Amino acid sequence: MHLNLFAGISNRFYMANFNYKASDIKGNVIEGSMDAREEKSVAQRLQEKGYIPIRIASVEETTEDVSELISSPDIFNRISQQEVITFTQELAGLLRAGIPFDRSFKTLIGLVENNRFKEILRGILKMVEEGSSVAIAMEKFPQVFSKFYVSLIRAGEASGALDTTLTRLSEYLSRSKELNKHIVTALIYPIILTTLGGLSVIILLTFVVPQFASTFSDLGEALPTATLVLLKISELVRGYWWIFCLALLALYTMWRLYTNTPSGRMFWDSLKLKIPGIGRIIRKAEVVRFSRTLGTLLAGGVSLLNSLDIVGDVMTNRSIAKSIKDIQLKVTHGEGLGKPMQNEEIFPPMAVEMIAVGEETGRLDQMLLEVANNFDEQVKENAKRFLALLEPVLILVMGIIVGSIVVSMLLAIFSVNELPF
Repeated sequence: MHLNLFAGISNRFYMANFNYKASDIKGNVIEGSMDAREEKSVAQRLQEKGYIPIRIASVEETTEDVSELISSPDIFNRISQQEVITFTQELAGLLRAGIPFDRSFKTLIGLVENNRFKEILRGILKMVEEGSSVAIAMEKFPQVFSKFYVSLIRAGEASGALDTTLTRLSEYLSRSKELNKHIVTALIYPIILTTLGGLSVIILLTFVVPQFASTFSDLGEALPTATLVLLKISELVRGYWWIFCLALLALYTMWRLYTNTPSGRMFWDSLKLKIPGIGRIIRKAEVVRFSRTLGTLLAGGVSLLNSLDIVGDVMTNRSIAKSIKDIQLKVTHGEGLGKPMQNEEIFPPMAVEMIAVGEETGRLDQMLLEVANNFDEQVKENAKRFLALLEPVLILVMGIIVGSIVVSMLLAIFSVNELPF
């Protein structure tokens, strides 16, 4: 009694927590944790109980080897989303085949090509072998495994259906990546078109127009007004291009700093929702993200309140994320999900109606996934239509700009014969 009290107040007798693995006389392996001053004390207590110690390690030592991986992310050897998806799919397949978790993990470690990812997986496996849960081990690496990912793993461990959970995870990650890839792919052509058009204008103003300027330098005010304006613009671009670059850089930096603040991010995200065409696509994309994330979490056994808390962090638009936090508060007060969503007016009526029906019939997780699949197709279709309209508009704008430059030069050429010499 006196020793325990002294150990509680003295650093010399500080009680640490140890994870152990031992076997009995029949060869059965047991695992657990124990508070003791040192490893020797744990071994003695296990032997007193008739067990043979196999491995003893403090909890601090368990995470010591991976602390460097946690605290020093490698920016030059990033782990891609596709690598995480492939890992999740293959781990789910191995577990479904009945292969034990540790053996499955070791197999995948040998298959992973990314050295950074390989070391992280080794660290996770070591923590699991020393008594940690898979979710807690993965939670140490938030740059690889998100809060959403870890929550589903934790629910899968609790229900004993980790293979099913991993399958849902891989499907979720694959569908999310597919949607993002579709939008990015659709934007490639407009970006290329805008870039080439801008470069064409810069080349005309800095190289082509000056050649005409030297030819017409002796004509003075007799040049057409359009040509004089063009020559002045060309002169400003060539003489003060660095000022324009610095001004653009300063504006971009100010915009980034402002949008990185909570109020600035909220203002910008709210504004994006009001942009014609783009706002509708963003809103529906967030509906897909909300529905698929929430549906996957509920199907995986995570409670509605915890799921809503995770979903709020997953949303990329802070304005919609704030609305979801308000919905979560109302759900906490027992109002359900459908009515608060309808009052917030952040989602299309069709989505709200489907979710309300799913809640009434007890099939909320299934209905949420159905909403996600439905609006997934709508996002792709709306993006396709918007870009189909945007492309000719960009071509028309670039044509007008380049055409104006050409016409201004032609006017000067045509007016040469009319000029007095």
